[in-house]
This record gives sequence, C-alpha cells and structure tokens, in this order.
Amino acid sequence: MAAGRVELSLLGQTLTVRTEASPEYVRRLAAYLEERVTELRSAGIKDPLASLTLAALDITDELFRIREDKTRQDGDVDTRLSALVEMLDRLAPGAPPPGA
Repeated sequence: MAAGRVELSLLGQTLTVRTEASPEYVRRLAAYLEERVTELRSAGIKDPLASLTLAALDITDELFRIREDKTRQDGDVDTRLSALVEMLDRLAPGAPPPGA
C-alpha cells in the first residue's frame, strides 16, 4: 500500500501524518491519545505537553505489559506442549514419527 497523508487535529494542533495505515485507523489512534490526555488534564494536569508526555508514557506502559504477558503466555504454551509430547511418548513408545 502506498503511503498517504492524513490530516489530524490533536490538542488544538493540526498535524499532517504520512502513513501507510488507513486514515480512519490513524484518526482512531489520535482520538485515543486525545482521550487519554483529556483524562489527565481533567485530573489536574494543565500543561498540554506534560499531559501528552504522561499519556504517551502510560500507553507505552500498557504496550510493554501486554508484550510481557504475551511472552509469558507463549512460554506457558510451549511448556504445556512439551509436557503433552512427553506424556504421549510415554504412552506410545516407539510410535512412528508423523509422516513416516
């Protein structure tokens, strides 16, 4: 997909973003960010740059936690699969390997 331009209004600033993502998707991202900033500002953080920075840190924290959870879950699945293979090997020793 060729890169396109999407014009956004974020925190009173007009930005043009060059992206390969759909304009709707980029606008949803901007709306989510603005929503998070608005929450912080209503909690008392008046400086727009500070609220934007804190929102970015909060969203980044969410991303990192999700990645860690996924890595942990992937490890759990690998451990369980290994245990199942070991059990099957004990139940059917000498069984021909798949495709043999």
